[in-house]
Amino acid sequence: MIVRRTLGLAALGAALSAALLLTGCDKLGVKSDAKTSFQGVDLTGANYARNFSLPDIDGRMRTLADFKGKVVVVFFGYTQCPDVCPTTMAELAQVKKALGPDGDRVQGVFVTVDPQRDKPELLKVYLASFDPSFVALRGSEEQIKETAKEFKVYYTQKAGSTPDTYTVDHTAASFLFDPEGRVRVYARYGAGTQPLMSDIKLLLAGQ
Repeated sequence: MIVRRTLGLAALGAALSAALLLTGCDKLGVKSDAKTSFQGVDLTGANYARNFSLPDIDGRMRTLADFKGKVVVVFFGYTQCPDVCPTTMAELAQVKKALGPDGDRVQGVFVTVDPQRDKPELLKVYLASFDPSFVALRGSEEQIKETAKEFKVYYTQKAGSTPDTYTVDHTAASFLFDPEGRVRVYARYGAGTQPLMSDIKLLLAGQ
């Protein structure tokens, strides 16, 4: 069994909180006067995670503009991840379904950090097992690196027992965008479906 390691979310949350206290929200690119009503970390006004431009599994370049009018949930992961990735995708699918007709206004976007193994055919089957409307993005190593840098997402390969059994440490969180394409919430892994649903409802309501 492949054991996968992820970025410690407790440490990430603590670091983010400490940064807010020590440096001020403005230095993190977040408006200091924003009124927080989200369950996740409020990123309103952030000067990062502003957009992406990556090909989908059919080779079509996709950006946030393609999903205008929807709440977009962006997650960086890989198909051979045994825990965080499938749990995150399953929870998002549950929320989307629970929203009923409003679920049609929620778009899941999965950015693979393992393009070497995550071929288009595999990504298609993987995401369809959660929700066929979810979109998978798979760029070159350089494209993914640049996108991860824009989102301040961490990922790195860790060697396994064979060349093909490596794992990938990566930031285990989702980024929520409002229908206008602005990043608004950093949803931590492990919080469950209710906080995610609450934040998505707020964004769908125009908050």
